[in-house]
Amino acid sequence: MKIFVESLDKGIWDAIENGPFNPKFEKDGSSIEKPWSQWTDSENKKAKFDYIAKNIITFALNSDEFFRISQCSSVKEMWDTLEVTHEGTNDVKRARKHTLIHEYEMFRMLKGESIAEVQKRFTHIINHLMILGKTFDKEELNINILKCLDRTWQPKVTTISESKDLTSLTTAFLFGKLREHELEMKRLNVQESEDKHVKSIALKAAKLKSKQESSDESEEENLSLLSKKFSRFLKRNRNKEANKERYGNKKTSDFNSNNYTCFGYGEQGHIKVDCPNKESNEKKSSYKEKKGKSRRAYIAWD
Repeated sequence: MKIFVESLDKGIWDAIENGPFNPKFEKDGSSIEKPWSQWTDSENKKAKFDYIAKNIITFALNSDEFFRISQCSSVKEMWDTLEVTHEGTNDVKRARKHTLIHEYEMFRMLKGESIAEVQKRFTHIINHLMILGKTFDKEELNINILKCLDRTWQPKVTTISESKDLTSLTTAFLFGKLREHELEMKRLNVQESEDKHVKSIALKAAKLKSKQESSDESEEENLSLLSKKFSRFLKRNRNKEANKERYGNKKTSDFNSNNYTCFGYGEQGHIKVDCPNKESNEKKSSYKEKKGKSRRAYIAWD
């Protein structure tokens, strides 16, 4: 509002802040307002500033706001009414000022917040404090901006603190340097993510290739084992067929006991198990054992 009014004429803003201009003249030691017919051209121009300012403010308001100031007699009264309505009384301003000062002192960069968002919040607080009468120097603002940044910005903060004069550096230039560094960090992060993606694809391809090679090797081993087993199976079948050809046509009647010789007594016509001399020999040995036992008992009795 102030910028627009001053662009038309600074006298208009003076009428808003200090009230309308009323030409006066001295008479008998007291100041008396001049009649309108006696105003000079310069006085008439200054007096018009009040009416011009009324016209500007009236056109800028909606119907509800207009009814609040419709009974005001001067543009200063209109401005004061709007100021109290929207900004509050001096006590309200003082309380609001203390709240904004606390926000300014505790200002910190939020997690995941960009530099542009930090600048927007910080500028909003500073502008409201300056409207309420708070003043800042450049060094104080720059130090508070650098202190609000998180740990990832510490290398850049150190570089700026050591290479720049914070007493002459504007906040706009400082935020510009921080945004430049932010863009460079984003570029590096994108490049690193792309490199990781390429490496992960290469790793997956290598794992898939090794898996295929191992599966091929296992298939070859299984095939080799199967061929060995099949070869053994064929060999056993060939041996069985050869044995059948050798022994399969012989009958049990061909195995006659007359063709064998007794291993115990050397007689032909039977084997040792079927030897008839075996039973008589066993009887003789049992008789000798009994006779020996009785003789030993007789000797012991004598």
